[in-house]
Amino acid sequence: MRTAYKCRAYPTPEQIAALNRTFGCVRVAWNKTLGERHRRYRDQGVPTSYKETDAALTRWKRTEELAFLSEVSCVPLQQALRHQHAAFQNFFAGRTRHPRFKSRAGRQSAHYTRSAFRMRDGVLTVAKMSAALRFVWSFGEVNVAALNPTMVVVSREQDGRWFVTFAVDADQDVRAESTGHAIGVDLGLKDFLVTSDGERLANPQRVARRARNLARYQRRLARCLRGGSNRRKAKAKVARAHRKVRNSRQDFLHRATTRLVRSADVIAIEDLNVAGMVRNRHLSRVISDTGWGEFRRQLEYKCERAGRTLIVIDRWYPSSKTCSTCGHLLAELKLSTRHWTCPGCRTRHDRDLNAAKNILAAGRAVARGDSGDACGADVRRQGLALPRSAVKQESSSSRTTEKSKLWATHGRLI
Repeated sequence: MRTAYKCRAYPTPEQIAALNRTFGCVRVAWNKTLGERHRRYRDQGVPTSYKETDAALTRWKRTEELAFLSEVSCVPLQQALRHQHAAFQNFFAGRTRHPRFKSRAGRQSAHYTRSAFRMRDGVLTVAKMSAALRFVWSFGEVNVAALNPTMVVVSREQDGRWFVTFAVDADQDVRAESTGHAIGVDLGLKDFLVTSDGERLANPQRVARRARNLARYQRRLARCLRGGSNRRKAKAKVARAHRKVRNSRQDFLHRATTRLVRSADVIAIEDLNVAGMVRNRHLSRVISDTGWGEFRRQLEYKCERAGRTLIVIDRWYPSSKTCSTCGHLLAELKLSTRHWTCPGCRTRHDRDLNAAKNILAAGRAVARGDSGDACGADVRRQGLALPRSAVKQESSSSRTTEKSKLWATHGRLI
């Protein structure tokens, strides 16, 4: 398993100039290669392989116009071509969007493989630099002197801060001790999550608390003249405000996912259609602020690393409308209804807690191999999407129609 350690870096002025030159060359190689791919596919209908882009990069270096590409290390340029090739593979597989051109105003990075850096006794030296790159190691449980990274990424954020990331192949066993406990997790907006044990975690709503400062900085940025120094300063302030929100969100999600992984051997969650939910213009900002997608990503890799079992329930499973006591299924349940009484057994239910209990029961059914109870077969579908089991849906990409996306947007906000 590969692990990454991201640290603050403090390059010297000479190193900043060299790294900025490397970032510019990486950006030129990426954009020119992407443009050539588009032109060739438009004119000839032929895709471009990585080998052809590598050969084109070699030819560009021999020209007078692009001879400056030879002044920096060739490894970050080749890595940019590899990343673009992988991006197109992911695009054609339906996993990501189409690759876009890089801008000098965004985040800049350069990837160095083993042949382009030297790491000895905790001292890092990258190619085309004589002095070591100073960084601050923030992981006390890891000995930086014994670190053997396979790749080093030097990056500059939009707010001007520098970072260095070490990618390490970790082979140590970090599996956690068994707890003999299983929980179901229901995600929401007012409460970020509710577990089947009755535990609630409130949504901190980071963007809402900092919206006033963000709006003020963005108004200042809009009034600045393009290309001026004041606009550059205002842009840095906006980037710093977004950075604080991003760091706060990441810290909250890491604490929540780590606590869940440590407390249970089996964790069951729902496969929420986040991309469809953000189409709701009334709730799009608060949904994006919660970070449900990042929550699931962190939960997946932490469960894999700790040896836990993560079960993803089909998004069509009616967890909120099903009675967790007798199994009675309501015909309709409005989003504004937070408590309801079961007509069958007269049990009073909290909407979120009841959903978490049903998610846990459905996860246990999937673990036993009986996915019929969790596939949502009793829920009326719209469009052409066919029922799929929760196991299959966990590994495949979601390809719902526009009608089913609209249904998920207005009917699955829980």
